[in-house]
This record gives sequence, structure tokens and C-alpha cells, in this order.
Amino acid sequence: MNPKVSVVIPVYNAEKFLVPCVESLVSQTLRECEFIFINDGSSDGSLQIIEGFCKQDSRIRLINQNNQGVSMARNKGLEAAAGEYVGFVDADDYIDADMYETFYHTAKQEDYDVVITNFESELEGLKVVTSYPFPVDTRLTREYIEREILTYFLKSDQLNAVWNKLYKRKLIIDNDVKFPEKMALGEDGMFNMKFFVHAQTVTYKNYRGYHYREVEGSATRNILEKDYFRKALEVYVRDISDITFNYIDPVKTKELSAIKFIRSVMANIYVYLNPTNKLSFSKRLKYVTQMITNPYVKEALPLFYHHEYRYLGRNEKVMANLIRRKSTLGLYLCTMYSRFRSKSS
Repeated sequence: MNPKVSVVIPVYNAEKFLVPCVESLVSQTLRECEFIFINDGSSDGSLQIIEGFCKQDSRIRLINQNNQGVSMARNKGLEAAAGEYVGFVDADDYIDADMYETFYHTAKQEDYDVVITNFESELEGLKVVTSYPFPVDTRLTREYIEREILTYFLKSDQLNAVWNKLYKRKLIIDNDVKFPEKMALGEDGMFNMKFFVHAQTVTYKNYRGYHYREVEGSATRNILEKDYFRKALEVYVRDISDITFNYIDPVKTKELSAIKFIRSVMANIYVYLNPTNKLSFSKRLKYVTQMITNPYVKEALPLFYHHEYRYLGRNEKVMANLIRRKSTLGLYLCTMYSRFRSKSS
């Protein structure tokens, strides 16, 4: 079989949700798929689960490696892929049965380099659909990619995910597009920017086939082991001129990066001031104080105010003002009020 789509699935200790993930893959209405599982040194029952499915479906391929992280695992999968197009799925998520058929037929309509769709997130029973402000079912050309899509990557994390997209594999190979290694946060965004810099045609489809589970241990939940503010700071100060050169003005790049950074700070404030996490109250307040007094936050905040403040909701404006005043207690009260209103609505 010459696969039309190669799907790369990195796996690390994912046995809790792995079975429904695999079942959603092998049930795809597009039969000409290959499913490349990269077992990244799992110590639970993940390997045995994949091996069991391998015996049932010849389209499943298994690659074992020592634990090297999600970027290395995905790069290994890209090396093994043989499909005309490539997609990605995380091992604790699942997809609709028609997802890759929808992706592939959309891509082939006008030989698009990449297809973008919506996705659904699930957190503690609450489901939220992420969509984008791009024209739907339209041929988006190089000029639009440079003006709108590349800048969107710089100012927001919402488009970073790779699993709600289908990529032409030839473009990946010809331009040696890979996931950056030894990067703890933002690796998806860097891969996408490297790809979209070379893409000539894109289409955005108002379709939701991917279901993302935000589980314990994911980036926004696991705050005990990983310093996510520091990682957001690394993304902010990272030199990406080699990617954006000749496409986005350096001044605009700085402005957009500042907007993304402050939004990351605001998101981290909500996470760290969440009373349900395992950190003590004093440690949570200390961490937030360190964030809002960081000199890079002070540097980025005026740019955020100038370009975004008028578009913010009431609560976001209050938060931005409290960050500017370095009021940790005020931020605590603000987040508590916001959670109270969410539960009451």
C-alpha cells in the first residue's frame, strides 16, 4: 500500500488513554493511512498495547527508542513516513472517523501545501472549540501567509498545535523542516513557522475532527515539575530572525512576541493562583510576584498595552492594570472573582 497519509503518534506512558486513541485511528474512513507510533521509552503498558494492535492491523508501525522527548520522537516518525501528506496525533487524544478523509480530500482539491482546521479541547468535562479568524474554504496564497498567518504565530499560541493540520510531506523533506530538539515549550510553533515560511498555498476548513484532552501532567496542569513562566520567557527572548527574515519586520516581530508573552503571563497567573493545585498558597503568591516583577515583563507590557489593551475584555483589562502595578494580592482577588463568576454562570 502506498499511503496517502502518514500519521505520527509519539507515545510516552500514555496507557490510560492509548486504546481509544488507536481505535479512533484504525477506524478512519480513509483506509490508505499508515500509523507510525514512536514509543519514547515508556515504562508503563503503552508498548504492549501498541504491539497488540500491530498484530491486528498491518497499517500500524512501531518504532522504539529511549526517552528523548516529543520533538525527537516526531522527527523519527517523519523520517519513517512514506505518505503524500503527514499528520500528527497525541497518544492521549482521539479523532473522528472521517478526519483524515476530510483532510486529504480538502488538500487534494487544489493541491494545498497545508490544511488547517478547528479542534475541540476537553478539560474536566468542559469542552471548548478553538477556531481562527481566517477565510473559510478559500485558497490562501503566499501574500496572505506572510501578512496574516506568520504574524498570528508570533502573537498567539492558539495556532501552534500540529495535530489540527495536514502537511504536504514533500515540502517538509525539500526544506528539511524538523521539530527543534531540547526545547521544553514552543516546539510545535517553531515547526509550524519553519513549514509556513515555505508554504505557498493554505486552506482553512471550518471542521472539528480532533479532540484534545488536557490531562494531569500536560503543560498547563503540571506546574510542580516545570517552570512554565521561564519557558515562556525563553520563547520571548529567542532569536527567530533566521525564520522571519525578509517576511516580518523586526520591530513588528518584537511587538507580536510581546503580546504573546504577556498573554502567557496572564495564563500562568490563573494557573498558579488556582487553589486546587498542590503548591502552598505562599509559594503560589511568591511565584506570581516573581513573574510580574521580571524585567522582561516590564519591557513587554507597554507594547502589549499599545496594541492590545483596547481589545481586551473587562477582566483582562483589570489583570493587565494589576500586573503593571505589580499587585500580587490584587491578581489573586481578581482570579478568585473570575472563577466565582464562571461557576455561577
